[in-house]
Amino acid sequence: MSNNSKLWIVTDLDGTLMDENYDISPARNTLNLLRELAIPVIPCTSKTASEVRFFRNENRLLDPFIVENGAAVYGCHENNTSEWELLLGKSYKELRIILMNISEKVNYHLTPLNDLNNNQIFELTGLSDQGIKRALDRQWSVPFLNPPDEIFEKVKLICESYDVHVFKGNRMSHLLSNESHKGKAVNKLKLYLNNKDVKVVALGDSQNDLPLLEYADISIVVPGINGPNKYLQNGIDKGSFRLANAPHAQGWSNSVEDIINNINDL
Repeated sequence: MSNNSKLWIVTDLDGTLMDENYDISPARNTLNLLRELAIPVIPCTSKTASEVRFFRNENRLLDPFIVENGAAVYGCHENNTSEWELLLGKSYKELRIILMNISEKVNYHLTPLNDLNNNQIFELTGLSDQGIKRALDRQWSVPFLNPPDEIFEKVKLICESYDVHVFKGNRMSHLLSNESHKGKAVNKLKLYLNNKDVKVVALGDSQNDLPLLEYADISIVVPGINGPNKYLQNGIDKGSFRLANAPHAQGWSNSVEDIINNINDL
């Protein structure tokens, strides 16, 4: 990846570039075009590093990537045989203890994804056994089953005293350190690559993408089949976020190609 790229496409994966069946096929031509134009595509996702490495290999992506909701940033050294790592957050072990403490305080068992068996995880995610193994390779965040809304609101309040925060995604919620933040992670990558002037185009679909969308120069909300996520509606209404014109990979592709076609206006 060139350190002086003028534009970065920083994208969430689940629900944004991928649909609920993990299909990205409507965006493949756009990904090829970005590769030809040497415009980096930087995954910024709740997925683990193991999951994103697999995704990058499948889709011939070579650029850095941000994992576990902004808890860590990875990229390849120039020889492409080893990785560098930038860390922002607390460890899984620390966060797991905090989640159990919060469970006691709200009098509701917050169930970590890693406590489920493979059948339960398959029902929730549709992942294969190998996909489940990669998803459970958590280092910097604790995903847990979505609790009822009133419990989630209590959890959010208690988090402040533990220096952590929670996001509710489409399939599950995530507990992570206050330092873990998709926007801060992008900024850390900018500084690491000494590319502070790069324009960041961000694409996301759910509440855990807010820190990224609020940080970016151009922010695009990719809707689901039933429309945009309610937590992102305010940004759309205010005009801070653009709304893609189709769900998932098709909307992603249309929005990114529109930006490429008007790249001289940036």
